[in-house]
Amino acid sequence: MADTGAPGGETLLFLTDEQLRKGIEAMFFAYRGFTADPDRILDQHDYGRAHHRAIHFINREPGLTVTTLISVLGVTKQSLNRVLRTLIDDGLVESRVGRRDKRERHLHLTEKGAVLERELSEAQRVRMRAAYRAAGPQAVAGFRQVLEAMMDPAMRRHYQMLKDAE
Repeated sequence: MADTGAPGGETLLFLTDEQLRKGIEAMFFAYRGFTADPDRILDQHDYGRAHHRAIHFINREPGLTVTTLISVLGVTKQSLNRVLRTLIDDGLVESRVGRRDKRERHLHLTEKGAVLERELSEAQRVRMRAAYRAAGPQAVAGFRQVLEAMMDPAMRRHYQMLKDAE
């Protein structure tokens, strides 16, 4: 087994329940840190994380259909409709009728939505950039591998499609 250089000669191939618990707790606290800055921004607009996720993916893929966004976010149509209705009413998202299929709704950020998206993303980029620099390139690559390995197959497909679209 390969030694990670961690105290006690811990290996990557066998982790105790205690080591896994520490990893789970680290993910919990890292997630809190990762979402704290955007949460403060969202609170100023009376939005929540669901709004943030919708804005993020609409920005990532302009013209995204409502159906695809439901699939990417793993939410119900009803819950997404509540979020989208707010974002549309507040002038952050525009819903356009499909050119080929009039039943489809294609989502686009307005300029106001793009401004909020940049503000939210920049807050997270600052935190990620600092963490990546502190950890180093090898740790960053390993972190991405761990995250991808944790994804369910359907999530991994969505993630891969986004990566391939770059």
